[in-house]
Amino acid sequence: MSERNSKAKSGSVNPGSIAQVLDDDIPFKKDSDKDGQLFQTLEDEAIITDTAERPDFLNKIFGFIDENRTTYIETLREAVGIRSISTWPDARNECLRMVQWTASKLEELGFETELRKMGDQDMDGKSVPIPPIILATRGNDQYKKTLLIYGHLDVQPARQSDGWYTEPFCLTEDDGKLYGRGASDDKGPVLGWFHAIEAYIKCSIRIPINIKFVLETMLESGSEGLDDLMMNQKNQFLADVDLVAISDNYWLSRNQPCITYGLRGLCYFFVEVECGTKDLHSGVFGGAVREALPDLIWLLDQLMDVDGNILIPGIMDNVCPVLPEEEALYDGIEFDLEEFKADSGVKALRHPDDKRATLMARWRFPCLTIHGIQGAFGEPGAKTVIPRKVIGKFSIRLVPNQRPERIDKLVRDYLAQKWEERGSPNRFQSYMADDGLKPWCANPFHPSYKAARQATAWAYGRIPDMTREGGTLERLLLLQEITGKNVLLIPMGSCDDAAHTKNEKINMENYITGTKLFSAFIHEVGKLERAEL
Repeated sequence: MSERNSKAKSGSVNPGSIAQVLDDDIPFKKDSDKDGQLFQTLEDEAIITDTAERPDFLNKIFGFIDENRTTYIETLREAVGIRSISTWPDARNECLRMVQWTASKLEELGFETELRKMGDQDMDGKSVPIPPIILATRGNDQYKKTLLIYGHLDVQPARQSDGWYTEPFCLTEDDGKLYGRGASDDKGPVLGWFHAIEAYIKCSIRIPINIKFVLETMLESGSEGLDDLMMNQKNQFLADVDLVAISDNYWLSRNQPCITYGLRGLCYFFVEVECGTKDLHSGVFGGAVREALPDLIWLLDQLMDVDGNILIPGIMDNVCPVLPEEEALYDGIEFDLEEFKADSGVKALRHPDDKRATLMARWRFPCLTIHGIQGAFGEPGAKTVIPRKVIGKFSIRLVPNQRPERIDKLVRDYLAQKWEERGSPNRFQSYMADDGLKPWCANPFHPSYKAARQATAWAYGRIPDMTREGGTLERLLLLQEITGKNVLLIPMGSCDDAAHTKNEKINMENYITGTKLFSAFIHEVGKLERAEL
């Protein structure tokens, strides 16, 4: 999972989403007569959690998956062994090998695959190939629904010298965990979908839907070329898509499965203060000049109070009010405050005794974070320098119904007002790094989410938590806006999988039972009426 600048074009949005209910002040409105209010209650759905009632054919599929556990681990071992690090120019051949390996696996499953060449890009002064994007299709029955699955095949850099217990590109099994770069992000989940489809085929059970894949190998490098290709395919490859699934996120806890229905957006800001044309020695000029760094520190201190509340006027104006039905979704979520505090390594939480408030602060409300100061001396030791120019960096996480362009204006106007109040003769400017990333929130009671909950119950014997996340996944927004269809985040990995860091792993149970969940979801989507989607 990666956060980078999104250039997704605006388009139609499925009525089941509130990601772009931005032009009025009604935060939760009726989606349609059939959908009713955005928030309902879990009790209305009658999800079956008794695995004794599981359909016989699903039992057959689940049994096949259990029998092939060793084969699935070996397949993941092959995938992890391919060093598809898109950010390393000298690893591009490995990225290409990953694409070819994956395409061959899809073809073995009866998919028609197309490798869309994306040209070259300049990296470190030399031209390197951009790995092709895989477009794959299995089935074109007009009477069946079509599920689009998005995933990525590239991984973050990793070396054993970074602190890995084992060689990161050699899958290592230890105490029920499978360690290796890409095991959880995102090769394991992608292979889980492959295994689920294979189980239907090998068990001679009809796959009830058409299935398509979009698989890229450039996510960790900004998804070069994907946006344009998806826009060009809007009326071709993507034209008949009824639903989109992504498994590039993680459970909230270690033991409780979840389905994710919301992500925050992002606006990243720079604040520059410049006091001269060159750095100065404080022993010579200190006390005689107006320095830039005190001005910047004062400005940053105006952004939020000691409790973390944002001080910029108007920021909270368009935030959706919390409805009682929405609050109820948080009550049953498995989340331990003390464990969260211990895992984060911090000294204090803002809401130390309130699970709901902590989760809402992470997911449901905007937050402002100061990330650093460029230009100030930050190396070990002592240096008596007066920097000529310093740049403060901070971001704001957005929630529905906040627009990046409105947040941009509110922030810059506020900083300009504060700068005037400061009365400094130094040069000041503030700006947003890019166009920003919009927030996303789907209707957690849309029929597709009920299908995902029932699929989880068939696989795990319990109803998943309904969660949001504080980060951003721009590919989700891209696919939703282009297809105009509902998007689900169905994670396979656990909260402690350490994606992007050392010792990445996936629990064997997550890998195998997650594959069962995917197979059950295919069945549940097949039961939906197209009009519901």
